[in-house]
Amino acid sequence: MPTFSYQQLFTFAEQVFLALGCPAADATLATETLLSADLRGVDSHGVARLSGYVRLWEAGRINARPRVGVTYETPSTAVVDGDGGLGLVVGPKAMRVAMQKAAQVGTGWVSVKNSNHFGIAGYHAMLGLAQDMIGIAMTNASPLVAPTYSLDRLLGTNPIAVAVPAGEQPDFVLDMATTTAANGKLEIAQRKNLPIPEGWAQDAAGQPSTDANIVKNGGALQPLGGATGSHKGYGLGAVVDIFSAVLSGANYGPWVPPFVAFLQPPADPVGQGLGHFFGAMRVDAFRPAEEFKQHMDKWITTFRESKAIEGKQVLIPGDPERAMAAHRLVEGIPLLEAVVQDLEKTGAKFGVRL
Repeated sequence: MPTFSYQQLFTFAEQVFLALGCPAADATLATETLLSADLRGVDSHGVARLSGYVRLWEAGRINARPRVGVTYETPSTAVVDGDGGLGLVVGPKAMRVAMQKAAQVGTGWVSVKNSNHFGIAGYHAMLGLAQDMIGIAMTNASPLVAPTYSLDRLLGTNPIAVAVPAGEQPDFVLDMATTTAANGKLEIAQRKNLPIPEGWAQDAAGQPSTDANIVKNGGALQPLGGATGSHKGYGLGAVVDIFSAVLSGANYGPWVPPFVAFLQPPADPVGQGLGHFFGAMRVDAFRPAEEFKQHMDKWITTFRESKAIEGKQVLIPGDPERAMAAHRLVEGIPLLEAVVQDLEKTGAKFGVRL
């Protein structure tokens, strides 16, 4: 499998974003957001999606030079209009608004409309860590998920991320889809020509399927919880949709525009673009930050050192991704040959070489 350094991929992706017409600062920010996924091992949301953003831009569905701004606010809340920009740019800017409000009044909450796919949720949630803030990030997504007992696809994978600062221990970073598996995992299985585990998806009749292409063929992803607990994943996904879109004025449910450019957005939109939701909570708005982080260290150590099943290890959310990032910064980022070919085709459109 070909391997590329972080800097190689950064330079390539940044040049592509510049070729789309992004201002230099936005191109750098979009690249940093995108490649955070590859570093952390979330290969489905990194450079493998670059061509998807380009196709959306070619279809006129992404504004390369958005005027991202606040349209409504109180001291602790805001609605941000992404002006049709890259979610990779809109997301961090909206999270910064939440952080600014938290710095002033203790907490900040921002709902976003008129945006696009924003990469991995964890990147945005982690922005607050350096300022001793707890970060929260959510987004709705293309409707590929059937609610419990439904044959209709009404929700997206709708991830939730929460990042909590610690002291001497690594920070706690939860980043999860509200489906059994993210759609990107199906895309990886498709590239490798492999079946998917039962419980990830259902066919058009609502029966479990192991076909990695089943969603393309009329099926749907299943909510987190599987055969006996999918109502829990359904509920979480619904909350993300409401906070991200019903609250902000973005499209929700089946009206969320698809990420793939060959599918047109619904002709009867109920809002503007995709929606996100961000929260920032200043730790010292609750208790002294150093005191809190000492107890987070104790919490993390207690869980990590708990007695484990033979041959297994108890991990803290964020452990695998942190280890992967450290490894890939040194050893490079492996890309499937199909992804390399896709990137080369994308770069050729703009005279950018991988």
